[in-house]
Amino acid sequence: MTRRQKRSTAHRSALSFVTVLGTLAGAALVGAAPAGAVPTAAAIARGVTYRQFDIRGSKGPAHAHLLTVDLRDPHVRLGLLYPGAVAARATVSRLADAQGAVAGVNGDFFDISETQHPGVEATGATDGPAIAAEHVLKAAVPDGQRFGPALPPGTSTQDVFGVGVDRRARLDGLALEGTIRTPAGHLPLGGLNQFALPENSIGAFTSDWGAVSRVRATCGTDTDRGAACSTDTYEVTVRHGRVVAVADAPGRGTVAAGTTVLVGREEGARQLRKFTVGEPVKVTHRLVADRSKVPYRFALGGYPVLRRGQPLPGLDGTTSAVRTAVGIAGGGRRLLLFALDGAPDYRKGLTIAEVASEMRELGAVDAFSLDGGGSTTLVARAPGASTVTVRNHPSGDAERPVPNGIGVFTTP
Repeated sequence: MTRRQKRSTAHRSALSFVTVLGTLAGAALVGAAPAGAVPTAAAIARGVTYRQFDIRGSKGPAHAHLLTVDLRDPHVRLGLLYPGAVAARATVSRLADAQGAVAGVNGDFFDISETQHPGVEATGATDGPAIAAEHVLKAAVPDGQRFGPALPPGTSTQDVFGVGVDRRARLDGLALEGTIRTPAGHLPLGGLNQFALPENSIGAFTSDWGAVSRVRATCGTDTDRGAACSTDTYEVTVRHGRVVAVADAPGRGTVAAGTTVLVGREEGARQLRKFTVGEPVKVTHRLVADRSKVPYRFALGGYPVLRRGQPLPGLDGTTSAVRTAVGIAGGGRRLLLFALDGAPDYRKGLTIAEVASEMRELGAVDAFSLDGGGSTTLVARAPGASTVTVRNHPSGDAERPVPNGIGVFTTP
């Protein structure tokens, strides 16, 4: 159980950042510790407040940054921060400024390195599903292919935090439901804009994917992310409902609007080899929610740590790290965006069990862990500013480019 220490009375200085590069000025970070703490919540915009405070963790002191967002205010909303493609990355500050957000935090865990697959390009794509402005961007990779710490028992890469069109936040699961229809029959769709496909499956890549190579989708297995890439692959390009090209291996490059590239591995590849140029093919897909009947305005992946006021069983209470999390209170109408500071004095952070306890102390009924470590970033505008500043010290001493995040948006 964590306990917040007494808040200091000094206001924290805003960190400088390089707008063009979207990275923090290194001199402002190296060896630094937070200059102080906001004793009470400071208004960022209507319905959005920011404060910071100390926490006594089991491995040492931690320092937290907290955005509180009131969705009861009709002028406030949350949305997905992302760089316009699934397989792309940018810093949280650049994403927030590009989309006009007043505040935000980093999002899902992602494909950050392919050292186990020499010559294969890391995609930068996330583990979990993603929805932006009610548009489905991608589905979840197999659990064994994910990046990030071990999942708590009973959770999966399909778990999401999202906000519905009813303006209420909730935790849920989103599973892909898709079909490839041909004159010969129907085939199941096993993936959508994912950096890893299930074994023996066929995945679809659309214009939402980006220009990165699709080879990574055929590497690893359902239980071993580092396993070798499949040698049995095939690719079919469908444009405006007809096959226009086939290839023996996945390609790269931007997928044009109105085009779907189907990538198969093992049995999926063998099925795709039956397709012929000119053949009519229709690909349909959607994400199906486990619990909510309300469509999602936005959603992103991670994993739950608190449900109905109780920490999930089996949460890791040993490994401390810099963390990012989001909490839900007030029947889904009040949000807590939480990020730890990565300055050297606080870099040991908290265990995920401590994060769950802290989110409950802050009033969250449900809470969801996002990517941490060098990805943990919280940004917010200063009063009167037109761009955001980074409020925590990223543990890598500069902002890490990430594939998505949670943005806070307001209107006058």
